Amino acid sequence: MQVTRDFSHYIRAASEGIKHIDLAVEGVHCAGCMAKIERGLSAIPDVTLARVNLTDRRVALEWKQGTLDPARFIDRLEELGYKAYPYETESAEAAEVAESRFLLRCLGVAAFATMNVMMLSIPVWSGNASDMLPEQRDFFHWLSALIALPAAAYAGQPFFRSAWRALSAKTTNMDVPISIGVCLALGMSVVETIHHAEHAYFDAAIMLLTFLLVGRFLDQNMRRRTRAVAGNLAALKAETAAKFVGPDEISQVPVAAIHPGDIVLLRPGERCAVDGTVIEGRSEIDQSLITGETLYVTAEQGTAVYAGSMNISGTLRVRVSAASEATLLAEITRLLDNALQARSRYMRLVDRASRLYAPVVHATALITILGWVIAGAGWHDAIVTGVAVLIITCPCALGLAIPTVQTVASGAMFKAGVLLNSGDAIERLAEADHVIFDKTGTLTLPDLEVMNAADIPADIFELAGCLALSSHHPVAAAVALAAGARSPIIGAVEEAGQGVRAVVDGVELRLGRPSFCRAEALVGSATLDPEASIVAFSKGNERFILSVRQGLRPDAQAVIAALKARNIGIEILSGDREPAVIAAAHALGIAEWRAGVTPADKIARIEELKRRGAKVLMVGDGMNDAPSLAAAHVSMSPISAAHLSQATADLVFLGRPLAPVVAAIDSARKALHLMRQNLWLAIGYNVLAVPVAISGVVTPLIAAAAMSGSSILVMLNSLRARNASREIV
Repeated sequence: MQVTRDFSHYIRAASEGIKHIDLAVEGVHCAGCMAKIERGLSAIPDVTLARVNLTDRRVALEWKQGTLDPARFIDRLEELGYKAYPYETESAEAAEVAESRFLLRCLGVAAFATMNVMMLSIPVWSGNASDMLPEQRDFFHWLSALIALPAAAYAGQPFFRSAWRALSAKTTNMDVPISIGVCLALGMSVVETIHHAEHAYFDAAIMLLTFLLVGRFLDQNMRRRTRAVAGNLAALKAETAAKFVGPDEISQVPVAAIHPGDIVLLRPGERCAVDGTVIEGRSEIDQSLITGETLYVTAEQGTAVYAGSMNISGTLRVRVSAASEATLLAEITRLLDNALQARSRYMRLVDRASRLYAPVVHATALITILGWVIAGAGWHDAIVTGVAVLIITCPCALGLAIPTVQTVASGAMFKAGVLLNSGDAIERLAEADHVIFDKTGTLTLPDLEVMNAADIPADIFELAGCLALSSHHPVAAAVALAAGARSPIIGAVEEAGQGVRAVVDGVELRLGRPSFCRAEALVGSATLDPEASIVAFSKGNERFILSVRQGLRPDAQAVIAALKARNIGIEILSGDREPAVIAAAHALGIAEWRAGVTPADKIARIEELKRRGAKVLMVGDGMNDAPSLAAAHVSMSPISAAHLSQATADLVFLGRPLAPVVAAIDSARKALHLMRQNLWLAIGYNVLAVPVAISGVVTPLIAAAAMSGSSILVMLNSLRARNASREIV
C-alpha cells in the first residue's frame, strides 16, 4: 500500500512565488551538524533558503513555488542521518521536555556508576603501589566492569545513536569520535582485565560520559530558557475572538476567520486576539509588551489596542485593523525567531572550523597511535594515548563559543525591549561609533496631533484623511486619524520622501511636502508653530497647510547624554522643516543637524561618514528612512515604524522610551567582547591540550575532565552577557 504525505497544512507563503516550511530535526547538537544540514538541503534544486536554528533544533526552508514536494526535505535529512517532521510548537516543546528527562536519567545513571567505579578504583590505584594481590585487583576490575558496561550502554545512548545515524549516512559528526573514544576505552579495559593487567579504564570511560552529559544537559536547558521568551509570546496569542455577526449577535470564531473591518467584543479578563481601534466602551488594558509601560492604560473610543493586550475591567468593541499573522504580536514573534536563527560572522567562522573537525581529529588520533608504535611503545599505550587525543579534542567549547553568547545576548536585549532582525547585527552594532537619528517618530513620539484641524474645511480635511490612508508615513497616519478616515482612495501612489497623490473625478489630490504640493508660498505666509511639522494638501489649485506636532520621547535627553558619555557621535537628519529640527536639536543638546533632507541626502551623508571610517548606526522611522537604514553599517527602528522600515532595520525596539538604543549598544559591545574571549578560550584550550595529549601525559580520564571543563567554562563566561547595560546617565 502506498502512503502519501501531505504537508500542505504546514506550508505558508514567504513572499511572491516563495513557499516556507519549518521542520523539527532530531540530533542537532553542534555547528558541524548545522553546516551539514544546510549544505545538504541547499543542494536541492529550487531551494532558496535552508537555515538551522540550533536553539530549538528547527530548520527553516524556503523554495520556489512549483513541483518540489516538501516530503523530499524529510527524505534528504534522513539520508544525512537526521529524523525530521513538520515543526509544531507544542509537539516540539513536548519532545524537548522528553529529551531533557531522558538526558537527566542518563546523567543520573552515569553519575551513580562513576561514583561507584571511582570507589572501586581507589583501592586498585593504591594497591598497585603497595601489596595488592593480582586476584584482588582482578576482582575490583571485574566489579567495575559489571557496573560500568551496562551504565555506559544506557547513559551513552545520546552519543551512540547520533554517531550511528551519522555513520549510516556515510558522514561524521562530533559524536563519532566521542563514541569511538568511549568504546575503545571500555573495550581495552575488558581486554586488560582478561589479561590480568594492572590498569583498566572503566573509570575514565564512565566519567567521560558523565562530563559529556552534564555539558549537553546544561546546553539544552540554556536553549530551552531562551525559547521560553518566544513561548511567553505565543502564550499571549488568543486563538479565538467574539466576532459580531449581527447588530447584537456575536459568535466565538477562530482568529483565522477574522478580517480587517470586522468588529469584535473584548470582555474583562480576555486577551485581545487582534490589532484594532476601540469604537465603543471604556476600560483599562495592559499592553506593556508594546508600550513598555507596566501600568494599566485607559482604553476608550479611538484608542489603539494590540493582540496580546489584556483587558482588565470594562467591555470594549474593537474594529479590527489586523488579525492572525498580520498583527504586531505576530511581527514581534517573527523578529524573535530571526534573532534565535541569527548567524553571525563569527558563527560562520566556527562553522568552517567545525567542518574540518572530524577528519582532522581522526587523522590526529591515528597518527598519534602509529607514531607511538613506531617510537617503540606498545599497542596498549599507543591506543590509550590515541583515545585521550580523541576525547580531549572534542570541539564542544568551539561549537558553544558563539551561539551561547548570541542566545544570552538576544534574551538580554529582548528584556531591554530590543529585537534582532539580522544575523550579524550584534557584531555590527558593537562597532558603531556614530548615531544618526531621524526626528519624526524616532526622537519624537509616534503619536501626532493636527494642531490646526479646526481651520481646515471639513470636506477638505476628510478628503486629505482618505488620501493619507494610502501613505506609510506617521504624519500621514496622524492626519488620517484626526480626520476619522476609513476608506483609502483607490489608485493612490506614494512617492518615497515626497508624499502621496491620486486623481478623483479628474482632479489631482496631493498630500506631503509643501514643495510636492506646490504650496511653498503658504508656508512662508502662515503663522505656524515653529516646533510643528508641516504637511501640505492640494486639491487642484486649492492649497492647504496642516500643522502636526509631536513631543520628544520622555527619556530622549538622558539617552543622548548617555551616548555622548560613551564617546559616540550624534546628529539629526530629518526631512522636516528647519524650525522644528532646530527646536529638537537644541532641546537635546545635539550640535550637528540637517533639516529638509531627502532619502538621497541621508544616504549621501552616511556614505560620507563611511569614507571617514565611521561605523554609522541609523535610527529611523517611516518609509523614507528605509534606504538610509539599508545603507548604514547597522540600523534600528521603533516598533511603530512602517513595515518596510522594520524589514530593512537590523534591530527593532519596543515601547515609548528611547533607552533601548543605549541598552542594545551596551549589550552588543559586551557580547562581542565575550565572543572573542570564548573563541580564544576554545582555541587556546586546543592549542595547549592537543600537544599534551599527543605526548602521552594525559590519561582518558583527565582528557574527559579537561574537555568538559572547557565547555562549561565557555558557557559560564557566556552568561555574563545577561548583565551588560550600564545605567543611563
